[in-house]
Amino acid sequence: MDAPSYHAMPDGRRIAYRYLPGSRPTLVFLPGYRSDMSGIKAGAFYRWAEEQGGACLLLDYSGCGQSDGEFANGTLSRWRDEVLAVVDAVTDGPILPIGSSMGGWLMLLVAERLGSRLHGLMGIAAAPDFTDWGRSDDDKARLAAGEVVHDVSPYGSVPFYPGFWNDGQAQRRLTGEIAIDCPVRLVHGMRDNAVPWDVSLRLQQALRSTEVHLTLVKDGDHNLSRDEDIALLLGTLASF
Repeated sequence: MDAPSYHAMPDGRRIAYRYLPGSRPTLVFLPGYRSDMSGIKAGAFYRWAEEQGGACLLLDYSGCGQSDGEFANGTLSRWRDEVLAVVDAVTDGPILPIGSSMGGWLMLLVAERLGSRLHGLMGIAAAPDFTDWGRSDDDKARLAAGEVVHDVSPYGSVPFYPGFWNDGQAQRRLTGEIAIDCPVRLVHGMRDNAVPWDVSLRLQQALRSTEVHLTLVKDGDHNLSRDEDIALLLGTLASF
């Protein structure tokens, strides 16, 4: 892919993005927590759109990838506003957000602001409300007190910030009906050790849309990045 372009937010921070013009709707890939547009799934969707003559938008949230800013300042609200700003600046016509993990939460917040431009949604191991179900009571107490919580991962110690947690708790969507009516496709691996697959089931039930299809991959992990997983995701996308 070509070098990224940049969109300047009102405070001057630059959001890196790659935009492929083409037929509508425009695919907008939303990566997960601490992820960026260089991942396997992002590249697969971009190449698929290119082969189909379709439009695709990839981007890095502030503090991630090639965008400006500090990750410690990132919140769902901040990243939602960045996504919407880039969408408004470089695209026209209908939009189809594709959210992976945390991006599956962010896609709901973005969808609520797109109005008539919203064409559909696709969630991959979607993780709405993970600040709630994904944290222990001890973690929540420490985060509420303003402490940074460090998670252990295969990649080392990962900081989890109170600003993100506080904003996330205010952005929970699984507590009632989610007023989104477009077609929705959800895909989740049943061997996902990061986001339980029943979260996608809860999301399916919470969405007001009557056209919500959930596909469970019995041997699928959180990443869903194997060749067969990518083929499934692209086939699911083609169903729109």
